[in-house]
Amino acid sequence: MSVGAQSLPDTPAHTVDAFHRGRFWLVQPQKSGHRAGMDAMMLAASVPASFTGTLADFGAGAGAAGLAVLSRCKNSTAILVERAPEMKAFCEATLAHPANQHLADRASILEADVTLAGRAREASGLRDNSVDFAIMNPPFNASEDRATPDDLKRQAHVMEIGLFEAWIRSAAAVVRPRGGLAVIARPESLRAILDAIDGRFGNAELLAVHPRADAAAIRIVVRAVRGARGKLSLRPPLVLHENGSDRFRADADAINNGFATLFGD
Repeated sequence: MSVGAQSLPDTPAHTVDAFHRGRFWLVQPQKSGHRAGMDAMMLAASVPASFTGTLADFGAGAGAAGLAVLSRCKNSTAILVERAPEMKAFCEATLAHPANQHLADRASILEADVTLAGRAREASGLRDNSVDFAIMNPPFNASEDRATPDDLKRQAHVMEIGLFEAWIRSAAAVVRPRGGLAVIARPESLRAILDAIDGRFGNAELLAVHPRADAAAIRIVVRAVRGARGKLSLRPPLVLHENGSDRFRADADAINNGFATLFGD
């Protein structure tokens, strides 16, 4: 649900949208840049309900996934990591929105490029062994799939060569041993994700998301544990809609609105 921009006159053209059935709100760009939706909610739902540590939301945009974790995990904190100054400004507006004051004191914003390595990454504020869980919804579309004249939207949507290796390398640095990682992407990115977590994260779980039971998967979510050595396991898939309908199934609706977790924990 969108309530327009009347309360934030100094913010560029935007909407203010309800998530988790109004338990938090997102200030999102109306025309330029990335607008969050169910991908962010599924990613947030990969974090266990019992989580009480510090979360890093890589590529946070306006803050959707990170705030969705805070909304559900009442004793957690989040660092919203965003590279683009324009999207950082929307994230700041989100935290400043009066409807989010119950979450704002548990969230901080870090303007940083998660592809940096070594001392450059540390200098940007992404410190080694500083968080308990990292989530990421990186730009996973091929350039030919998402041609757009909007540079800010291109940055949010179009995948660069070596993206998963760079993002997951940084996650392996900042996540503490036995901490968690969750990634949402298209199915064709699975090999790159598994290659990037190899030797860094283990006990990986793979969950496929299907629009309907008779349709191929449109998203995958991979969750893993830093330093673990267990093998990959395949979880039951999530089906979003009943055949012949655009309405969400009850389990998908519960996940989208913060009432259930993606992996059942």
